[in-house]
Amino acid sequence: MVEENNNNNASENGHVLTNNTQSSADAGKATPLTFYENMKSWVEAIADVMWFIICSIGFILKDLYYIAFGYPEKELNNDIALVTGGGSGLGRLLSIRLGKMGTKVVVWDINKQGIDETVKMVQESGGFCKGYVVDISRKEEVYKAAEVLRHEVGDISLLINNAGVVSGMHLLNTPDHLIERSFNVNVMAHFWTTKAFLPKMIENQNGHIVTIASLAGHVGITKLVDYCASKFAAVGFDEALRLELEVLGHTNIQTTCVCPFFIQQTGMFDDVNARWVPTLNANDVADRVITAIKKNEKIAIIPGYCKFLLSFKWTFPWGCVGGLLKRLVPDASPHGIAQKSLLNVYKKLSTSSESSPIITDISAAYRETPALTKAGSLLIKRSPSLGERVL
Repeated sequence: MVEENNNNNASENGHVLTNNTQSSADAGKATPLTFYENMKSWVEAIADVMWFIICSIGFILKDLYYIAFGYPEKELNNDIALVTGGGSGLGRLLSIRLGKMGTKVVVWDINKQGIDETVKMVQESGGFCKGYVVDISRKEEVYKAAEVLRHEVGDISLLINNAGVVSGMHLLNTPDHLIERSFNVNVMAHFWTTKAFLPKMIENQNGHIVTIASLAGHVGITKLVDYCASKFAAVGFDEALRLELEVLGHTNIQTTCVCPFFIQQTGMFDDVNARWVPTLNANDVADRVITAIKKNEKIAIIPGYCKFLLSFKWTFPWGCVGGLLKRLVPDASPHGIAQKSLLNVYKKLSTSSESSPIITDISAAYRETPALTKAGSLLIKRSPSLGERVL
């Protein structure tokens, strides 16, 4: 009798379980759309596609009109511009040009001497310029310096993320801290500076964020694995940020991504071995960047005909693309002797025991190296970190 009751209870419990399972399964099933709802969904999708096509035709016609009659240019004389890496190279040239146009210029760099020289040059040309020593790879320094800048100068309306570094070594020869430094300066710093200044741009309904990337942010180059990866990230940062601002309705905040070929006289690629496409004059690039800012260009490829070369990447097999890149830039950093000696010093530093003397003057380690090249000297002179070349 007891067994019978137990069996009955088990049967009932099993029945209940089965019902509960079925109820859960039924609840998980999507309710089929009615004919009206299905037709409505199709009509909305078709209407969305048609509207996209109409808008695209409109944008194409607008661009053709501007190509034929010239793009409208905005004035920058009421802006306050921040140029990172403005103590030398392209950043200095941009600062001087902005100063001449009446823009208030603020320079951030890690090189105090370079900052002073840039400030002096801008002021001598009749412009306003202030400089601050800031390591943009450290977000705490960025946020703190942004507050100081806001109180001493005003709200930044033109942010030019220009600072960059490159190691120029094969991946396995590149010390870990240089790989980290490449990403911290070339892309992570863009997040910190943008987060520091974008809120006020949105509040003031006026702003422009410029990303100085590189053509190496679209194609890979040997000896530039860390550099290319960081620049690919910078290009993606600009595109995603632009789209996000549009989706959020902040269409009065502009972004521009500048992707030049190798630039001469900036300290980064003066000695690069490039064929077919000539290296660029820094003054020409600076002029092109200013034009892109004034015209609110979304992306500026320098030189322009490289847009055609970039299309090869997605059109032809890898054998063709790889062959082109190897011939286009046979060696991005030809002076291997200086690089090897840099790596040897790094190894010395990392393997030194507490009892052995630590090298504090990196340049002293090279005095015994008669074969040191001009590029190697540049690395030592311009950079506080081992092996960096600063833009």
